[in-house]
Amino acid sequence: MSIDAPFALRRMYRIFRDDGRSLIVAMDHGSGLDVYPALADPARVLDAVISGGADAILMTPGLLKRFASRLKSAGVILRVDGGNTQLGENSGAYRLLYSVEEALQWGADAVACMGFPGSPLEQDTLENLAALVGQCHAWGVPVMAEMVPGGFSNFHLHTPENIRLAVRIGIELGADFVKTAYTGSQESFRSVIEHSYRPVLVLGGGKVDDARAFFTMVRDALDAGAAGVAVGRNIWGHEHPQAMVAALHRLIHEKATPDEAMDILAKGSSR
Repeated sequence: MSIDAPFALRRMYRIFRDDGRSLIVAMDHGSGLDVYPALADPARVLDAVISGGADAILMTPGLLKRFASRLKSAGVILRVDGGNTQLGENSGAYRLLYSVEEALQWGADAVACMGFPGSPLEQDTLENLAALVGQCHAWGVPVMAEMVPGGFSNFHLHTPENIRLAVRIGIELGADFVKTAYTGSQESFRSVIEHSYRPVLVLGGGKVDDARAFFTMVRDALDAGAAGVAVGRNIWGHEHPQAMVAALHRLIHEKATPDEAMDILAKGSSR
C-alpha cells in the first residue's frame, strides 16, 4: 500500500487488510438517493455486516454519530459532500458539507466525495475533490474519490475508456483510493488498473437478483487487479446481509470462486 503520511497509512490499515484489499459496505444512500426499507433499522444492518466480515463502512455523519458503538473494529469512511437529492432531480450543485476537522471529531478514518467528469457537475465535483484532498492530507486523513464518468444517470458514458480516465483524474487530483464502476470485462478493467497507481474498488450499483452473476463480476474485477468492492444495495438489500458479506469476504480475502461464494451464501441463508 503506497501512501505518504504515517498517520494516513495507519488510517488506511483501518480500511484495507494486510493483503491490500477491502470489503466496504456502502450505507450513505439516505443522504440523497432514497429511503430504503432495508435500511430502516441501521443497527440491525451494521450488526449483520460487521459480523459477516466487513472491513469498513461508508456512511453519513448522522449514522456515524448515532451508531458509532456498533462499528467495533470496522473502519469508517465518511461521506462529506452532497446537497443534491432525488427530490431536486439531481439538478443542484454538489458541495462539501462537512470539514475534515468534523470528520476527525466524529471518529472517521477516511472521507469520501464524488467526482463526475463529463457531467454538468464536473466542475463542482472535481473542485470539491481537489479542495478536500488539500484539507485532508494536511491532517493525514485518506480520501476516497467515487469517480463515475457522466454521473450515475448517463450510462452511455460509462465506457471502459471513460472509466479509466475518470479513475486517473481522481488519483491525479490526489485521491488515496478510488471507487468506480466495473467496465464489463477483465481485459478492459485490467487497463483501468494498469493506469492507476492507487487502489481501485468496484462499486456495486443497483440491486441485482442473480447472486452468482454478481459474485462472478466481483471475482473478475479482483482477478483484473481490483483492491476490493464498495457495495451497498447488493448487501443490505439482500434477505441475508450477513451471509452476503461472508461470501464476499471469502471472494476478496481468500480467493474463493463464485461457486464457493454461492455455497457460503446458501449455508448462511439457511440459518
